[in-house]
Amino acid sequence: MNTGLDFRRLRRWELALAAFALSAPLLLPVLAPGNPSFLRPAMAEDMQQPDVSRVVSVGGAITEIIYALGEENRLVGRDSTSSYPEAATKLPDVGYMRQLAPEGIIAVNPTAIIAVEGSGPPEALAVLKEAKIPFTSIPDTFDRNGIVAKIRAVGAFLGVKDKAEALAQSVEKDLDAAVDEAARRPENEHKRVLFILSTQGGKILASGTGTAADGIITLSGAVNAAGTFPGYKALTDEAIIEARPDVVLMMTRGGDHSAGVDELFAMPALSLTPAAKNKALVRMDGLHLLGFGPRTAGAVRELNTAIYGKKTDAPQ
Repeated sequence: MNTGLDFRRLRRWELALAAFALSAPLLLPVLAPGNPSFLRPAMAEDMQQPDVSRVVSVGGAITEIIYALGEENRLVGRDSTSSYPEAATKLPDVGYMRQLAPEGIIAVNPTAIIAVEGSGPPEALAVLKEAKIPFTSIPDTFDRNGIVAKIRAVGAFLGVKDKAEALAQSVEKDLDAAVDEAARRPENEHKRVLFILSTQGGKILASGTGTAADGIITLSGAVNAAGTFPGYKALTDEAIIEARPDVVLMMTRGGDHSAGVDELFAMPALSLTPAAKNKALVRMDGLHLLGFGPRTAGAVRELNTAIYGKKTDAPQ
């Protein structure tokens, strides 16, 4: 009796998963963070004029752009960060953008995948490559130019460059106006804003530079109170006190992230800040605040108003 595996009967995605299981020990060292060159060129070869009739979108801003372009009929799946517009939540969820499950993606039978830069993990992307599914990664930078470039890149991927150019120009004009309005406040009146990602376990995880939070704070005419280090970091009590935030900014989320204003400012270090004195806490939807997509101009205006209040002397 032959109990061996008959590869002729396996479907394409099953072959891909089997190949990955056998080659993982060889692939993983090459796909390590210090060795990115293997994955990108290999996938670039597969990206030549892909069939985009059945697309999986990974990244909330990417999905928003596809809807803003009126190309949502191509979507057959999205990741868990793609929560806007509401219609997107009806699509199959293939997992969190940094913890994608390749079998979940392959199950919706996509002809192509478009993902924001940083999606992964590399092991999952390797399986998708083995399955011969065209994959493109869209750069993600947290500024005005990055948003416009993202729209154009998505449009090019979908083959709708004219529609993307029209959307890019519209978003660019609105964003420039919002940023210009925010920048009119004198520099000595700029408030210091501390973005807190988490307070789990009594530790305050805050945003430094080079993050979406840092980008939106800057565009909104404020100063990142913790702008002395890159990325996210758990702050010491001394660092929080030295940051002197006038306002604390958080995402609207469940769990420990939704601690009430009194509970938040009762934390020892925060209780000694100007923000605690005025109970200045601002909460906003995470994707709207940090997505850097078509709605960012609205996020800039909303955050500026939340920080400074409505203008009473706006020019006519």
